[in-house]
Amino acid sequence: MNYLLWFLLFFSLPLTVWAEPTAELDRVLSALERSAAGIETLASDFTQEKHLEIFRETLVSTGRFYFAKPDKLRWETTAPVTSGFLLNGSGGKRWHQRAGAPVPFDLGREPGMKLIAEQLLAWARVDLDWLRSHYAMTLVEEHPVALRLMPRQEGARDFLDHLLIRFDTEGRHVASVEVHEAGGDRTLIHFSATLLNQPLDPSLF
Repeated sequence: MNYLLWFLLFFSLPLTVWAEPTAELDRVLSALERSAAGIETLASDFTQEKHLEIFRETLVSTGRFYFAKPDKLRWETTAPVTSGFLLNGSGGKRWHQRAGAPVPFDLGREPGMKLIAEQLLAWARVDLDWLRSHYAMTLVEEHPVALRLMPRQEGARDFLDHLLIRFDTEGRHVASVEVHEAGGDRTLIHFSATLLNQPLDPSLF
């Protein structure tokens, strides 16, 4: 989950207003919102590839992601180590195989976890208003939709160049996220075997 920690810095910086094209982008975003509106639950495998420019090395981890409206999620890495967290409303638990028992947390007291949770919830809910408030968006492809997101925060571009978010062919959920850092490193998160609107075990959250 290290790539998510970048957001702790990005969202603490002052905003800079960027102009962006609106007509075509608004049309595509509206279509995405309609396609994703009926999604109540989501379960997906993920593979995360961290490409380190300086070492010409790729670090790979795999795991599972669960989401249930409005604010339940679970992000769990299963290999090469077991770690992750779950969220149910304003509280949850996080764990790591080397740390013993899961540790509870409260989003109201941990702004770092709050920012991570907001980011994942925005992806899962296809919350385009939230994403647009934090990033300047550019339409890269329309079929399937791919969006390039550049951070609006002043100074954040010293660390993050852009995100590239791709949706599934029907625009119902995020299929992959690429995190491109300013120094050349990049992280690819690919979601697969995604199940929509299937019953989820309450114990997951």
